[in-house]
Amino acid sequence: MLKIGVVGAGHLGRIHLRLAESSEAYELVGFYDTNEFDAKTITRQYGYKYYDDYQKLIDDVDVIDIVTPTLAHYDMAKQAIEAGKHTFIEKPITNTIDEAEALIDLLEKHNVKGQVGHVERFNPAFIASAPKIKNPMFIEAHRLAEFNPRGTDVPVVLDLMIHDIDAILSVVKSKVKSINASGVSVISETPDIANARIQFENGCVANLTASRISLKNMRKARFFQRDAYISVDFLEKKSEVVKMKNAPEKPGDFDMILQNAEGVKKQIYFDNPQVVENNAILDELESFAKSINEDTPTAVTYREAADALKVAKSIIEKF
Repeated sequence: MLKIGVVGAGHLGRIHLRLAESSEAYELVGFYDTNEFDAKTITRQYGYKYYDDYQKLIDDVDVIDIVTPTLAHYDMAKQAIEAGKHTFIEKPITNTIDEAEALIDLLEKHNVKGQVGHVERFNPAFIASAPKIKNPMFIEAHRLAEFNPRGTDVPVVLDLMIHDIDAILSVVKSKVKSINASGVSVISETPDIANARIQFENGCVANLTASRISLKNMRKARFFQRDAYISVDFLEKKSEVVKMKNAPEKPGDFDMILQNAEGVKKQIYFDNPQVVENNAILDELESFAKSINEDTPTAVTYREAADALKVAKSIIEKF
C-alpha cells in the first residue's frame, strides 16, 4: 500500500480523507491544513492525524494529495515533487499556465507521477459513452448549478466549465483553432454565467454554457457525429446513444425510418451502453495508485490539465 497524505481539509478535502482511509490502495498517514483550529476539530471528530508542518507530512508519505484552494496548488505541489513524491492535484492544476508548465518540468526532472482531479473523466456515464464518441463534429454542454458561495472566488469557467473543457479535449483529437466567449457577473465579483464557442482545426465546434446561479442543477453534454448522437448526463449518470444505419429493404413494423431530401433512407436505433455505478473520486485516486505501482501513464496527466487550463484562460480573456 502506498502511504498518502492529504493537503487541505475543506469540504472536498474531507471527502478525499475519508476515501483514502477506506481505499485498499492507500494507507492514510495524515493531513495538513493551514487552519489549525479546523484541523484539530477534524482530528477530534474523525481521528485523522494532523500535521502542523507540511514538510513532515511530505517526509512520511509516498503520495501527496493536494485539495487546497487553487492559489496554493503550485507551491504545495512544487515542494512535494522536489521531495520526490508522487503528487495528485485537484482541478484546476494551477492558477496560471506558467505554474502548470513549471510543474510539468519538475515531474520529469524528479521522475515522479502526477495526476489532476478532473473527476468527470471517471463519471460512469462518460466512461460508458467515451468509446462511442468518434470524431464528433458538434458538441453542446450545459453545466448549471444552484448558487453556493463556495467557489465564487474564481470565475465560473474555472469553477464549473473546466470540467466540460477537459472532457471535450479528451475526445476531440484536434487542436483549438479559435474561441469566442462572453460572461456576466450577477452576484460575484467574477462571472457567474459564461458561454463559450470553441472551434477546432478539424472543423468540430463545441458550445459550452456554465452557470452557478441557476434554479436547478444540470450537467449534460451532447455529442453529434456522422450517423450518431450521444447524450451524457453527468448528474444523473445516464447515457443515451442514438445511431443511424442504412434502412433495410423491407423494414419491420416497428423500425424507425427517416428519409432525407435525396431519398436516402436511414434506420434509427438505440445503442445505449451499460452504465456501471462507481465512486468517481475513489476511482481516480486508485487509478493514480495503479499508475504508480505499474509505472504506467496517469489517467489525467499534468499536460492534459494544462491544456484545459489554457483553453479556460483563453475563454476568460474573451470576456
